[in-house]
Amino acid sequence: MITAICDVLKECYSRGWISTRDGNGSVRRKNENWIYVTPSGSKKHRLEAESLIKLEFQPDHSLIRLNPEDGGKPSGEIELHRRLLKEIPDTRAIIHVHPTYTIAAMYAGLDLQALSLDFPEIHRYTRVAPNVPNVPAISLELAMATCQALDLQPDGHVSADIVGLDRHGVIALARDPWGAFEHIERLEHICQIVLASGNLPKHRIATDLQAHEPATHAHADLEKTEEEETLNPGLNSSNDI
Repeated sequence: MITAICDVLKECYSRGWISTRDGNGSVRRKNENWIYVTPSGSKKHRLEAESLIKLEFQPDHSLIRLNPEDGGKPSGEIELHRRLLKEIPDTRAIIHVHPTYTIAAMYAGLDLQALSLDFPEIHRYTRVAPNVPNVPAISLELAMATCQALDLQPDGHVSADIVGLDRHGVIALARDPWGAFEHIERLEHICQIVLASGNLPKHRIATDLQAHEPATHAHADLEKTEEEETLNPGLNSSNDI
């Protein structure tokens, strides 16, 4: 599973979905109290399993690093990974990359969830969430908005497999890294088709009404003070987005 994260990110790099130090991934196996996450700023085209960082959940759902002497810091998006992995109904892998046509489609104003309804090869196999609006990378706001768009429930269930982050990228979830990769690949393919057609469907244009307000259930335990942004001191970093 850990090796698969590395292999997926290498494949994403080879496809031009990320540059050398972009993107990140994580995994938590069912019935295990720890996660593995990619290091901040790591070179994805030569990422190895031994470089992933192991973090353990505490009773308050914070994360403590195991073997801190190994050096390096977790991905700058660690708060997003923490929220999506703190409660899981099954083994869960998360991949965050920047697929070109998917980002271009959002930049052109298309809502990915609405767009997916026009293509059976994606909506039959991949549940696409509404776009997350343009919010700062590696921020608490991004983590909250992403969890809301995925309709994250207290027990860890979600209503979508992939969500687009406007001008940023995508977050995909599955039982294994290659499953998450397939969700990204399907969405990227239809975005490429639509943009190549030169005919942007007006009925699929995103509106301001789709901008997300934080949902109560998505962050019921996280609607706190600015101290939330300093959760897990020493774990935060900003070298990969």
